[in-house]
Amino acid sequence: METAKKTLKILLPLVLGGAILYWMYRDFNFQQMGRVMMHEMDWTWMLLSFPFGILAQALRGWRWQQTLEPVDKRPRNSVAVNAVFLSYAASLVVPRIGEFTRCGVLKKWDGLSFAKALGTVVTERAIDSLLVLLITGLTILFEMSTFGTFFRQTGMSVDYILHGFSWAGYLVSAVCLVAIAVLLHLLLQHLSIYNKVKTTLKGLWQGIISLRHVRHVWLFVAMTLGIWLCYFLHYYLTFFCFDFTRHLGLGCALVTFIVGSIAVIVPTPNGAGPWHFAVKTMLILYGVQDNEALYFVLIVHTVQTLLVALLGVWAWIRLGFVERKKECAVEGEKRKEEGQ
Repeated sequence: METAKKTLKILLPLVLGGAILYWMYRDFNFQQMGRVMMHEMDWTWMLLSFPFGILAQALRGWRWQQTLEPVDKRPRNSVAVNAVFLSYAASLVVPRIGEFTRCGVLKKWDGLSFAKALGTVVTERAIDSLLVLLITGLTILFEMSTFGTFFRQTGMSVDYILHGFSWAGYLVSAVCLVAIAVLLHLLLQHLSIYNKVKTTLKGLWQGIISLRHVRHVWLFVAMTLGIWLCYFLHYYLTFFCFDFTRHLGLGCALVTFIVGSIAVIVPTPNGAGPWHFAVKTMLILYGVQDNEALYFVLIVHTVQTLLVALLGVWAWIRLGFVERKKECAVEGEKRKEEGQ
């Protein structure tokens, strides 16, 4: 029974993302996409986007150190950053497992409390969500007409809700409901692993309120803004890889970036499927041809996902050469005894 649950948690997101991708690319000419990648795409801009993707995750690791310091002890730079790298790669296999993975890395290598570390992750997610909501609100104000068209075409306008969804509206709504259900299920499953529920909840609360005690609040704010600026540049620079997107401008990039960021809430590996659908739909509203939009979302998402996977492999190898705190302490004691 337990094995079946674990298998379901891995397979369900894959099936969900795969079903959406199949629906989108069922009549797609993949040979033509190969020609675009080999002869029509400027890879220089893709390579230039990589440092921003790496820096965004590194900043997340450095910011995490700040939130951990008031509730436990400050982890080492290499451990915190590589824990973040590894967490994103782990989420490619099992969505949302990354938050637990990086807390486990800190516990294993630096001896930090898992519950307190998880609480600080909740803090980070809350701050990031507030920032995304703020950016989304400002973007909607400036691009109201485009969002209105998007909601009408996906069956999510108020009129459609009152008079019945379109088939696309039903699809999007179903995906969102499944995402919420799976996310809650995974969270409860992982928390139930730990028998000391009271201790865990206390640690979570300490992590959540840790932001009050961060020593350099302005540095925390700057890092938070830096993370999302890097994420945006990591995405925006890919527009210049293709003739059909390089002229679209910052407005389109910001709208598609926000819509894509919201779409990845759906628990599929790196948002595969929902991200493709949301970004492709918005690009079409900005005048990009259907096939060209499909090229863009598939190539960009695939390449950036490969980068996440490579960073995870790097982190796994790098952590293998990092001494664990307990091992360091034992080694120190041995040296003292030898000195005596």
